[in-house]
Amino acid sequence: MWVVRRGQLCRALWGSQAPAASSRRRSAEPGSLPGPHCWSCGIRLPDRGGLPRFCPACQALQPPESQPDLFRLMGCDHSFNINVQQLQQRFRSLQRSLHPDYFSQRPQKERDFSEQHSSLVNRAYQTLLSPLRRGLYLLELNGVELAKGTDSGIDVEFLKEIMEINETLADPNNEAKIEEIESLIAVKQEELTKDVSKAFEGDDLQEAKKLLAKMKYFENLEDKVKSKKNPS
Repeated sequence: MWVVRRGQLCRALWGSQAPAASSRRRSAEPGSLPGPHCWSCGIRLPDRGGLPRFCPACQALQPPESQPDLFRLMGCDHSFNINVQQLQQRFRSLQRSLHPDYFSQRPQKERDFSEQHSSLVNRAYQTLLSPLRRGLYLLELNGVELAKGTDSGIDVEFLKEIMEINETLADPNNEAKIEEIESLIAVKQEELTKDVSKAFEGDDLQEAKKLLAKMKYFENLEDKVKSKKNPS
């Protein structure tokens, strides 16, 4: 029963490229070949490029990579413009296939791996679903990071606009303007998202970096608006 379920999980994760356990079973001493080996039976594992993998011989779930490619994990192109519907479908498929309930009768080590995979899939989904986080991740993959605690590269007029909005939000007598500010932020974020897309399409990483820094300011404002609307 479990072997059949394992085969179904492999197909859900890998599609038509899922390895057949019977055809791939072979003997090998742990560590006798270079590269990753199954923690359970010790055979040499094929490269899955960051995708969740099962041992082709014993079907044991393997640990996630330390630095997986989130785009590949979620079946997306390495692009700022992604298919959100495809991302959501992939997320649901992975969550079902890697859910800890499927591994309740397996060794503790494998149950731990399923939880690690589930956590990774959640992080990947949240990263790629958000235009800001997706853009920052693309910059990171290209060796570009936003400087922390600095306004370097941000024009003065933009900072003045942010300051004015902050002052309005801080004024207890301006409750009626909260909806107006929320709409303004949504429009600004939509405009910036389009500009970031153009910057990445033109391979202008420095421009994308400046625009994403602005998106980060507006995200902070979004959080403040939410706090004003739903005080704890």
